[in-house]
Amino acid sequence: MPADRRPMWGPIARVLVPALVVGLLTAGGTAFTVARSARYPDPGTTALPLDVLAVVLLAAGPVALLFRHLNRVVALAVCAAAVVVYLGLGYPLTGPLGFAFAVALVSAVAAGRHHRALAVVVVAAAVLAGWLLVAGRPIPWPATAPVLAWLAALVAAGALWRVRRERTAQARRAAEAERRRSADAERLRIAQELHGVLGHHVSLINVQAGVALYLMDDDPEQARTALTEIKRASRDLLREMRSTLGVLRGVDEQAPRAPTPGLDRLDALLDEVRAAGLPVRRATEGTPRPLPTGVDLAAYRIVQESLTNTRRHAGAGTAVVTLRFGDDALDLTVDDDGAGPAPGAVDGTGLTGMRERARSVGGTLAAGPGPEQGFRVHAHLPAPPADPATTSPAIADPATAEPAADPVPADLLARGHVPDHPATPGADR
Repeated sequence: MPADRRPMWGPIARVLVPALVVGLLTAGGTAFTVARSARYPDPGTTALPLDVLAVVLLAAGPVALLFRHLNRVVALAVCAAAVVVYLGLGYPLTGPLGFAFAVALVSAVAAGRHHRALAVVVVAAAVLAGWLLVAGRPIPWPATAPVLAWLAALVAAGALWRVRRERTAQARRAAEAERRRSADAERLRIAQELHGVLGHHVSLINVQAGVALYLMDDDPEQARTALTEIKRASRDLLREMRSTLGVLRGVDEQAPRAPTPGLDRLDALLDEVRAAGLPVRRATEGTPRPLPTGVDLAAYRIVQESLTNTRRHAGAGTAVVTLRFGDDALDLTVDDDGAGPAPGAVDGTGLTGMRERARSVGGTLAAGPGPEQGFRVHAHLPAPPADPATTSPAIADPATAEPAADPVPADLLARGHVPDHPATPGADR
């Protein structure tokens, strides 16, 4: 059977199976009663013999169950009416007489119609008692207690069924809400990753493209170097975008996957920044050690975004990245000597994203004017010693950071020929 037809059998089975089971039990019980009466006749009985009307009344209950999904209270009322008329006319008791009524009562209570269901039961009992009194037949008072206990058990079963179904539905809703929350968190993470990746690499490409255009005629070799940097930056951009967007696709073993960036790639990042024309220095205090993967990624992205903002908007001549390794935390500072943000400027997407990154690992981030001049970004990231299985590789501690080969010529920077990069909508500074 096709997979798309399978789900429809669930609701159909829930309607058909109880009705068929009750119908078979009713038919079997009725046949047994008729056979027993024929073989062992009771001369003193006052019960009417089973006829066509009795069979119709016995069949009314199972038929009503087939339509109980349309209105459970009406189905219960039909079953109760059939029992009342059957007993009121004086037909003999059969074992499965009340099966359809029991199923209908449990179903109505489980659907939350307990008040109306109890009203149907009370009315049916009153009508049957009045019928017996009018007909001059005795009311079987000794059977009252067992019948009441039976009805109470049916109501309790329906209530328990309803509670269980509500808890299952609540658990399903909670699981769906958790799934959506996880999906939203993952989308936010991807947006932050894309913001950092695109901002950094596109800024590099923009700078190198300006250099290449300016030197195309006067210094073709330097222009070629700039174009080579553009090619490398675009290749890195594509690789990181594939890695970031890979979570949006199914598992694809052929799709390239780059490792999660961390501070072990900090030197390569600083080389890219130097190649784009911003002299940047690295300082390390304390003993470098492996960091939890989340902290390592957050630290790398904060440095990347801070340097991207410095190149774009600060007009800085130099920048310094300082890593302070403590026993249970990493303090990260990015200082530049630029003009800083414009008076009254508000946080943009980048600063907000950096704060969210720091907060995601239990840290804090502050951004504002530097102690003397320029602009400072400082992040405090908790980094307790962790299991090596959940940490990133140890970070190298170079004594000095060598500039990248073929940076943007200093004379171009001095003459102002490298294009400035104004803030784009939503930029930070």
